[in-house]
Amino acid sequence: MAHVGSCFCGAVKLEVTGSPEAMGYCHCSSCRSWSGGPVNAFSLWKPEAVRITSGAGHVATFQKTPLSQRQYCAKCGGHLMTNHPPLGLVDVFAATIPTLAFAPGVHVNYAETVLPMRDGLPKLKDFPKEFGGSGEAVAE
Repeated sequence: MAHVGSCFCGAVKLEVTGSPEAMGYCHCSSCRSWSGGPVNAFSLWKPEAVRITSGAGHVATFQKTPLSQRQYCAKCGGHLMTNHPPLGLVDVFAATIPTLAFAPGVHVNYAETVLPMRDGLPKLKDFPKEFGGSGEAVAE
């Protein structure tokens, strides 16, 4: 299955194929600041499943840390995705691919939350152990 998405103005179009490796919510201050919201909805994909189909010349990158290469449209500023090289995954923001049936499975960096969410999903203090975090769960 393929899903098509774009930036805010439509100059950059992308496609993801297959199924995401994971979906959930990130509550870290960096994601909140970048997204302009109290929480960021993510979908994680293998890099080979993500492809810019048009407008690649408009894609700009901002890298604050070695973990995250945030990509956006230089024409409109619309956010597209964040490449996570150390994890071997790309976070395509759930809002960028509107045909994806978003089915979150976890909250990460919940220790930093400013919007508590009581949805019964696991809440991790930081990241899962396999991604370099503590894997420690916190209460809703």
